Amino acid sequence: MTNEIIVDVSMDQTRVALLEDRDLVELYIESPEHQGMVGNIYRGKVISVLPGMQAAFVDIGYEKNAFLYVKDIIVSYNNSIKNQCEIYDEGQVCISKLVNVGQSITVQVVKEPIGTKGPRVTTNITLPGRYLVLLPKANYIGISKRIENEDERQRLKEIAQRIKPDHMGLIIRTEGEGKNLLDFTYDLKFLTKLWGEVQADEESEPIPRMLHRDFNLLFRAVRDLFTCNIDKFIINDPVQYTKVLELVDMISPNLKRRVEYFSKKYDIFEYYQIENKINKALEKKVWLQSGGYIVIDKTEALTAIDVNTGKYVGESDLEDTILSINLEAAKEIAKQLRLRNIGGIIVIDFIDMHSQEHREKVIEMLKYHLKKDRTKTIVEGITHLGLVEMTRKKVREGLSTLLKVDCPYCGGIGKILSPELVARFAEREIYKVCSQSVAAAVEVRLHPSAGKCLMGTDEKNIKRLQETLNKKILVKCCENFGRDDIIVKDIDNTTYIC
Repeated sequence: MTNEIIVDVSMDQTRVALLEDRDLVELYIESPEHQGMVGNIYRGKVISVLPGMQAAFVDIGYEKNAFLYVKDIIVSYNNSIKNQCEIYDEGQVCISKLVNVGQSITVQVVKEPIGTKGPRVTTNITLPGRYLVLLPKANYIGISKRIENEDERQRLKEIAQRIKPDHMGLIIRTEGEGKNLLDFTYDLKFLTKLWGEVQADEESEPIPRMLHRDFNLLFRAVRDLFTCNIDKFIINDPVQYTKVLELVDMISPNLKRRVEYFSKKYDIFEYYQIENKINKALEKKVWLQSGGYIVIDKTEALTAIDVNTGKYVGESDLEDTILSINLEAAKEIAKQLRLRNIGGIIVIDFIDMHSQEHREKVIEMLKYHLKKDRTKTIVEGITHLGLVEMTRKKVREGLSTLLKVDCPYCGGIGKILSPELVARFAEREIYKVCSQSVAAAVEVRLHPSAGKCLMGTDEKNIKRLQETLNKKILVKCCENFGRDDIIVKDIDNTTYIC
């Protein structure tokens, strides 16, 4: 398998695409309009404390106050630092004992503002490096679950114990597997220096304000995505190419030879056929190679995914046909969740399977391909209704939110008024205009589909209106009109736009 990172820097925007065997599996976009907040550290002020919700709202200088839940607070308790989750579960304290209105507090964003909700924050600061994560306000050692070899886990734990600063915590990242003490020491030195700068700025004015902005998308791509599993890192901007080389030289010098500058006078995403894949990632229906397809519908509460046989008729019996489609769909669904960055509750309606063995195979296939996803996912299993329930951690806006806006005609619901209803609205406006005008004629402009309905079969409806109102009514169908646009004008050129 060939893995590549393709970076497009153009139009004041940076786009990073992760390809697996030339197939787009992850896409990240950063621009002045879409600058992420996750990872940013703020000095904020508590605006309100809600004991009934066990939460507080913090002003961090953003247009919406940040949400701080009781379990996201680190406190000193009985002379030790504990996560509030432990204390709260023990029933020993509530949020009103931890924060007060007007209190200054240092928080870090862990979830982007989504929809009408503001950002979610925590006091448990984390500073990620290449090989480890520094936890300045915790006091434990963790090893990435993706490192499965027990001997390696024990070796890394011993290294972490040797270098861990007093009263701070460390988490060894997946990329730390196989690395030596010196690699971790360089990483830790950089992170402790960064935390020192944040601390030095904590007591300054004004409040609220930002203490630390997480690194830009290009730096994060080098730090988090550009691992030894990536064969090429290709970028089309000469200035940023030089910066990438400098970053890689500091972080992983052995990967420097894999960085390439794309010098062709051609759009880099078009060259690697990424634009077409992005367009497909915005569609509701995703076709499978077998001829089956899945439909992805996103609502405010959850995402529903439906699997259908489509054109696939199978080669043997019905059960084998259904299993084949469901297995292929499970693999594609895992990929689409990553690519579209779908988070929250996800319900999957696979084609009904009578065999328990087949059900287990489909679930295992889904879990296997979800292992590639760096975002936390939990598959709950199949319900009594035959639906698969799962969750995926929601950190940032999904791809469709970044690349799409609500339709000005349907308001984002995917439906517009029927031509018959628009015609009825036009008729109502004709009555209204005629009641206000003494002109002998009225002109109506609207889309042809609605105009046809307004005229009626053999123009019976418009003739009826003319007889009823005792006025001549001229209907003009305009192809360039929106389907629900209506303009009514009398002969005195008094215009009524509906």
